[in-house]
Amino acid sequence: MLASVRNFLERRLKLKVNLEKSAVARPWQRKFLGYSITSHTQPRLKVARQSVKRVREKLKESFRRGKGRRLDRFIDQELNPILRGWGNYFQLAQVEGTFEELDQWVRRKLRQMLWRQGKRSHTRAARLIHRGLSRERAWKSAGNGRGSWWNSGASHMNEAFPRRYFDQLGLVSLLNHKRGVLKTT
Repeated sequence: MLASVRNFLERRLKLKVNLEKSAVARPWQRKFLGYSITSHTQPRLKVARQSVKRVREKLKESFRRGKGRRLDRFIDQELNPILRGWGNYFQLAQVEGTFEELDQWVRRKLRQMLWRQGKRSHTRAARLIHRGLSRERAWKSAGNGRGSWWNSGASHMNEAFPRRYFDQLGLVSLLNHKRGVLKTT
């Protein structure tokens, strides 16, 4: 199929075909300008997997640069411009699950940053107590010996640093941005 289309385009229309970008496939197996289409009976526009992977890599690089910085400045100067730009570009996507997953992932990475900034058990426990955890639970959590990624998804970090904490710091929510919900501060 591709050979006959290629033959027509090159010989008849005198166009050059890029074989790396050209393929004959189902619409949901291809991407165009970062978008893809679902395979449902009523197809819907969604963000392509490659685009999500690319923005995650870009955000990971920002998180590496953000070590040791104040969280509010890091969110304002590093994260929000990336999230706003990405959200604006993919505004037309109809499948919202990707936006919600990215929101959750960003908040978890921020919690991981906060956990790493504590460095010592004493500092981590003091921060958790300050954020409202009981003394016993804070010390148990701070000394659990698990890594920063595990702790960033644990209930003690979610309770100490809930979604509204990051909203107060001004973190852009991709899902709210896509739905057109504006911050009222």
